[in-house]
Amino acid sequence: MYEELRMRGKRSLAAAIEDYLTEWSERTGISVEVWAMPRERVTGPVADAVYAVVLEALSNVERHSGAHTLSIALTTGRGGLRLTVSDNGIGFPPGRTGRGMDTMKRRFSEVGGTLTINSVVGEGTTVSGHI
Repeated sequence: MYEELRMRGKRSLAAAIEDYLTEWSERTGISVEVWAMPRERVTGPVADAVYAVVLEALSNVERHSGAHTLSIALTTGRGGLRLTVSDNGIGFPPGRTGRGMDTMKRRFSEVGGTLTINSVVGEGTTVSGHI
């Protein structure tokens, strides 16, 4: 996925995500609220992991959630990088897993981070990660 970032002109992770969100929202009809994007540059394997997780989370929202709105926040600071992607879709029962969810968790783990996926049936899903 980092290759895809480079193919977009070596722009920042925030710019690549924001551009993808615009395209994704127009294609899916799902409204996107961007709460925060980092001003600092995020590079290398961390950018790769974050970008891959965002794309997988959006894919899951599009295919499974029935959501009308998606919210995303990506922040960096002394405590590290934090990512939150939330939707207002149908959610799913506790304990459910899948290849996409496992892949997202593995991607964050590979760069020293953790990722959790919380869902409430009828209320939506939140993906939260910290590196």
